[in-house]
Amino acid sequence: MTQAALTHPPAPPAPAAPVPAPRGLLRRAADWSGWLGPIGVALFAGLLRFWNLGYPNAFVFDETYYPKDAWSLLRQGYEGTWPDSANADILAVPQQIPLTSAPEFIAHPPLGKWVISLGEWAFGLHPFGWRFMTALLGTVTVLMLARIGRRLFGSTLLGCTAALLMAVDGLQLVMSRIGLLDGVQMFFVLAAFGSLLIDRDHTRTRLAAVRDGRGGDTVRLGWRPWRIAAGVLIGAAAAVKWNGAVVLVAFGLLTVLWDQSGRRWAGARRPWRSMLRRDALPALLAVAGSALVVYVGAWAGWLATTGGYDRQWADDRAGLSPASFLGVPLPQVPMTWVPAPLRSLWHYHSQMYDFNTGLSTPHTYQSNPFSWLVQGRPVSMYWEQVPAGQQGCTASGGCAAQILGLGTPLLWWTACFALAYLLWRWFFRRDWRSGAVLCAVAGVYLPWFRYQERTVFSFYMVVLVPFLCLAVAQMLGAMLGPEGCPPRRRRIGAAGAGLIVLAIVGCFAFFYPLYTAEVIPMSSWQDRMWFTSWI
Repeated sequence: MTQAALTHPPAPPAPAAPVPAPRGLLRRAADWSGWLGPIGVALFAGLLRFWNLGYPNAFVFDETYYPKDAWSLLRQGYEGTWPDSANADILAVPQQIPLTSAPEFIAHPPLGKWVISLGEWAFGLHPFGWRFMTALLGTVTVLMLARIGRRLFGSTLLGCTAALLMAVDGLQLVMSRIGLLDGVQMFFVLAAFGSLLIDRDHTRTRLAAVRDGRGGDTVRLGWRPWRIAAGVLIGAAAAVKWNGAVVLVAFGLLTVLWDQSGRRWAGARRPWRSMLRRDALPALLAVAGSALVVYVGAWAGWLATTGGYDRQWADDRAGLSPASFLGVPLPQVPMTWVPAPLRSLWHYHSQMYDFNTGLSTPHTYQSNPFSWLVQGRPVSMYWEQVPAGQQGCTASGGCAAQILGLGTPLLWWTACFALAYLLWRWFFRRDWRSGAVLCAVAGVYLPWFRYQERTVFSFYMVVLVPFLCLAVAQMLGAMLGPEGCPPRRRRIGAAGAGLIVLAIVGCFAFFYPLYTAEVIPMSSWQDRMWFTSWI
């Protein structure tokens, strides 16, 4: 019976009559059907992120650094020093701040602060101004995730589900409402992932023309602008914070593996050799090359001026660097053929590396990466104890106003199960969608385990939130079941998936006061401290 099935396959069914393509209003409605849901979820996310954005009228956590650096870049092209009284003066009369031209040593590249400066340029040096761009990018990221999920899973429903989950994630909301760098980096990383996904689809379309022939080994894939765009975006992510460079490695590996599997799908006899011969070098140039250009370009203000920190270090030196760079010993050889500004930039980077890898000063809210997925130690970014009778507090025991960098707990705990499900799907079913999400998770999350002695914080994982939401959406889609399964199975799956989403939304609503510094009674605040490690 088995032999007959292998050697005598049934005749193929007669081709069905072609269905005419929709025209006029029907075609436009079909084109818009994939946008209406994502836009609706993005508008909901934007309402949450822009509502009362200027409150609190104070510096929240590291806002005491980045908005000032952004204003310095806007005014003089490099980060300068600020007077000791700057915090109070900015909140009172920002136009009278006497910014000096003395340079300041800064531990992060400048692009994220340039992005923040756009809001300050448009709205001024006050909380709404320096939070505007992070709120805008946080909202756009929700829209992107809906479209990325739709392309990844082939379902508008699952794409919008992933976007809705991110819209109600507490950590993403908090990082979209304060002027820090990590929310900006999240935008660039997710946009790079989406660009690679589009490039994969376009490449498969080209390979489909030679499928089942011998062209899978020899076809040239030609101009691939979306892969170049991914390199540009990853370079921008690294120009916000250096951990974006690890994402470059992960996404570079992802795109060449997709090329190898695509050539195998197209009938290549030696897909690995074909990929290495025809795709590896173009991928390196497109992704890594464009990323390097963007990264160096992000330093244009520092390079074009002469007042930045260590900007003129190489003017009277022939060498390239100190004794070592990135932990690798380097000989002191003349490098006068390298322009002095670039040698100074190299020297500056060696100091940044030493600072970032050697930072071990204890902090109250530091945490270990092992605890991040379960939200073991969130960061309190703002705290005010409000006495009864002030700021609308009517509780006899007083009130509290806090901004806590806590991801919506039920979402993150569900994501732990979803990641386990994706590992199973990828290992046993070779599901490329699961592999893509897991690759992004690995590139963002795993490198932090190397720095067990460094002072690190859980809010760094805001970059991971979109991929956690994709993982949960894929698991919910599996609960829902394929379209061909029995209706009763679909109803049960839909009920289970819907209950999970409603529970996550309800959990977000419960913790919402802790995300927006809402004044609540101390008893209500204590009810939300589920674990002592959250205090």
